[in-house]
Amino acid sequence: MNDVTSRYPTEDVEKPRIVILISGSGSNMLTIADQVLSGSIDADIAGVICNEPEAAGVQKARDRDLDVSVIDHRGFTSREEFDVALMRTIDGYQPDLVVLAGFMRILTPDLVRRYEGRMLNIHPSLLPKYQGLHTHRRALEAGDDLHGVTVHFVTEVLDDGPNVIQAVVPVMDGDTEETLRKRVQLQEHIIYPIAVKWFVEGRLEMVSGLATFDGKPMPDTGVKLEG
Repeated sequence: MNDVTSRYPTEDVEKPRIVILISGSGSNMLTIADQVLSGSIDADIAGVICNEPEAAGVQKARDRDLDVSVIDHRGFTSREEFDVALMRTIDGYQPDLVVLAGFMRILTPDLVRRYEGRMLNIHPSLLPKYQGLHTHRRALEAGDDLHGVTVHFVTEVLDDGPNVIQAVVPVMDGDTEETLRKRVQLQEHIIYPIAVKWFVEGRLEMVSGLATFDGKPMPDTGVKLEG
């Protein structure tokens, strides 16, 4: 009997490679990494890059045996010079997807263009509301009933790329910035792995400036999860 296996050898299919950029505690990085390590997301974490040498997320990533590169932005004379070094490091991991997970740097247009369509970010507001910083404070000061978090593709305009998925968080009587932040963060840990999973499965793409799912344009909000 012929050995079919020997005549038609199977090759291991390389999994999609993810690079995660962090600046702080790395809570979203850990959530994504743990789902990758458990097999819930069928991909590999090629590397974690951090611009803060003392960030807690650096050791947390190493505790999971992830490859970590630290590039202290203070060692560069300009944002452009730092981003050149950052691009070289990212490219060294040969990623299919770049995930910004609390990476507190404004990226140069050259870097964004290099990874456009394969770079995701998470932002703690219901974009397009409250682009930029202090989103929880701004929601409270505005008297909003609803707040939340958005995963979106990264484009050259800050916090303005097409939305992929949002989670809505009610604002409660007596909420402070901290209590609201904690409830929003719980939703971050739910929706970011979902977006990453969609991308590595080939279901999520950015086409002609629009987020598409299974080949169809997504709504402006992306998929919206009501709290």
